[in-house]
Amino acid sequence: MPNLQKQIENLMIEMSSQVPQAILDIFQRSIEELKEDNIGKNSLLVGELMPSFNFKNTNEEEVSLDKSLGENKKLIIAFFRGNWCPFCSLELQALNKSFDKLQSKGFGLIAISPQTTQYNKEIKKNLKLNFEILSDAKSQYTKELGIDFTLQDYAVPHYKALGIDLKKLNADDQNRLPIPAVFVIDSNKVIKYKFVDSNYMNRVNIEELFTIE
Repeated sequence: MPNLQKQIENLMIEMSSQVPQAILDIFQRSIEELKEDNIGKNSLLVGELMPSFNFKNTNEEEVSLDKSLGENKKLIIAFFRGNWCPFCSLELQALNKSFDKLQSKGFGLIAISPQTTQYNKEIKKNLKLNFEILSDAKSQYTKELGIDFTLQDYAVPHYKALGIDLKKLNADDQNRLPIPAVFVIDSNKVIKYKFVDSNYMNRVNIEELFTIE
C-alpha cells in the first residue's frame, strides 16, 4: 500500500477529474483564507499540558483523557473533520494500519471529531478502525485547543451540494470544524509532539510518530 502522502496525491488527482472545477476553486479559496488568517497559530505548544476531556465514544460511553491514556507511555490524539472527508479517511486508515506497531512501542491512539456518535460509529465500522473515536460536541474542545474554525458562508452551499450537511452531522448550527491536528502526550499529559495545518490536504507524517521520545 502506498504511504499516506502518495495516497493523498492520488486522491487529489481523482478529485480534479470528478469534482466540478467551480467547487474545487471554492475549496481552494477556503483553504487560502484559513492560511491567511493563520488558523491554528494559537494552538497549544509542545511542552504544555493537554486539557482534560470527557467525551462519548461510539458506544455512547463516557471516555476521559485519563482513561484514554490508560497504561500507555504516550497517547496519540488525532482530530478529524468527519466521515465525509476523504483526506480524513485516508489518515485514519493509515493510523489504523500502524496501530499494532504503535502499541508495541507504548503508544495509545484515539481520534476525535465534532460529529455525533452516530456518524463516528459509521466511520469506525466502515473503515474497521481498532481505536476509539470520540465526539467533541459543538467543537468545545477543539476551540479550547485553538484548532477550530467556522466554515465560510460562501463554502457552506457547496458542501451541501456534495451531501455534506454539517448542521446535521455535528448536531450544531455553527458549521465549526477542526483543522487537521495530531498531538502526542506523555503519561503526565505533557505535549511531546504536535502537527497542526490549516490546509486539510496536508496530513501528519506517521513515520515521525515512531521517533518521539
